[in-house]
Amino acid sequence: MTEPIPPITLPPSQNPELEGEWLKQSLHRWLDAEFLPEAVNQNIAERAAQIFVRQRMEGENDLGSLVIAIVTEMQAFDFSKSFYGEFAIANAVSDLLLESLGIDKCCGQ
Repeated sequence: MTEPIPPITLPPSQNPELEGEWLKQSLHRWLDAEFLPEAVNQNIAERAAQIFVRQRMEGENDLGSLVIAIVTEMQAFDFSKSFYGEFAIANAVSDLLLESLGIDKCCGQ
């Protein structure tokens, strides 16, 4: 029987605004590199970072909960001018955070 992947907990935030700025820049670079650079990518990165910062300021440290919050709140974003959707954005945020923590994003290792 397979074992569930244990939850990933981020360290408590010392400076949520700085984390948000890092996430916004990192996500924007990722969005532009993944497909085509689009003007809407800046707005997507900014909105995802706002959600992330608010969640961190409220004390959320669980990566899974952060991803669910981003998926849920990004559903209200207008993705009609983008190749992306809320799930792609939340997954990209998760991957960027895992990389920043030095955690291999493949297979939960």
